Formats: sequence, C-alpha cells, structure tokens
Amino acid sequence: MSTKDIQAPRDIPSDVGIVGVGAIAGAIVTGLCEGAGTPTAIHLSPRSAGRASRLATRYPSVHVADSNQTVLARADVVLVCVRPQDAPAALSDLNFRAEQAVISVMAGVPLDALRALVAPAGVLVRAIPLPAVARRSGLTAIHPPHELARAIFDPLGGVIAVDDERALEVLSASTATIAAHLAYLDTISRWVADRGIPKTDATRYVAAVFASLSETLAAQSIDLGTLADEYATAGGINEQFLTALTRAGTFDTVKRALDDVAVRLEGE
Repeated sequence: MSTKDIQAPRDIPSDVGIVGVGAIAGAIVTGLCEGAGTPTAIHLSPRSAGRASRLATRYPSVHVADSNQTVLARADVVLVCVRPQDAPAALSDLNFRAEQAVISVMAGVPLDALRALVAPAGVLVRAIPLPAVARRSGLTAIHPPHELARAIFDPLGGVIAVDDERALEVLSASTATIAAHLAYLDTISRWVADRGIPKTDATRYVAAVFASLSETLAAQSIDLGTLADEYATAGGINEQFLTALTRAGTFDTVKRALDDVAVRLEGE
C-alpha cells in the first residue's frame, strides 16, 4: 500500500457534471467557483433542487440541468455524488459515453461495482473529498491516480493518490471519526458550561483551543505521536488526562471501531 502527495496544479476540465447535489457536492462546487481556474460550466442534477438552485444563483458558471441524463450529455467529466445506497436507482438508467470520465465520491462502492453502473465510461476514479474543499483546504484521497481527478481536487487543498483500492478504504475509514471528534469537543464544552461558564463562551473557548492546533497540523512533516508527547508535559494536566484515557482503553476502542468501519467498507 503506497501513497503519494500530488500538488502541482493542472488545468481544470472545461465542463464538469455532478450527479447528486448533497453537502459534499456543494462544497466541491463552492471550492471550484471561488478560486482561479473555474470550469467553463458546472452542470448540476435537478435533485436537491434547493441547494442546486442556490449554487446556480450564486455562481454564473453553475447551471441546473433538467435531468441527470442532461448532465451527462453536457459534460465529459462527471462526478457521482449520490449516496451509496441510492447509486443503483440513480445510475442504472443513465447512458454514459465511452469517452466520459467518472469520478465517484461514494464511500464503500468499489471500482468493479462502479464500472457496472456507469459502463461504458472509460475512465473511473474514486475520491474522498471532505467539506474543507469548500475553503480550498481539504486534502482529497483518490484512486487510481489520474490527471482529471488531480486537476479538479488539487486546487481545493491538494491530492493524495493511492496505488491500490484497499489503501483508499483505509483512508476512507479514518474519516468516520469526524462526528466522534466533534462529540468529544461537545463533551468538553458541556463540562465547562456545567461549571458556570456560559454555554456560548464555553463552546467558543473549546473550539478556539483546538482551532489553534490547525496550523501545526497542516505542516507537511509532522508526527502526531511526537506532538502528543510534547503537549503531555511530565507531571502536567495534559499527561494526567492522557493517562486516564489510556488506562480506560479509549484508544484501543478507537482502533477496534476503525477496524469495524474498514470491514464494512471492504464488504460493501
């Protein structure tokens, strides 16, 4: 399993189609349209009409098509952003072209399954964009490495390309921790509020504490274990808290939960 960072910019395809306009699709459109090199046109499927309409109103290059088939007719590069469980119903009646490139952001849908849904499209790529692509700061994992996917996602925060599909599933599984991380911060915030700090101030303070780490975490060469050790000063409160969680088996639980998510993704 190997990965490589891809950072050199490429020309964004002139016309991009998006089937399924959920939150991630909206983030991709926002990131593309608020930076240099916007596609000539972005064609959105008509479902999720409210979000699609708002994007089209906000950005002149965005257009809402009258059907998913029209999206395919107008774009040579198509991003499939529907929910995995909706893929068969959403894609099975569509007529893809052999010269089309399809980039799927559906978690847990392997290339073999995707190929059957979008045949005879000739180029298939899987990607895992995160909401931060809207701010052009989301590192997107892709498989297999391909220039079209690189061109779309590199301006949105960078690309990490993986050489085999299992590696992509590993990275995808790691994103399952986001809600738990936010719940962890919420637990801290509520604890602070329970001890007399106004809830708004408690939330702002906890969010600021962790937001202040973002610049450090964005460094190209970083070792998270080393960083944790640096914060866990001997005899200090960070060491005390970390030790309590370690003894409680918290981090072992995290690894077991990730194993379970990975099994689910590989099974799907």
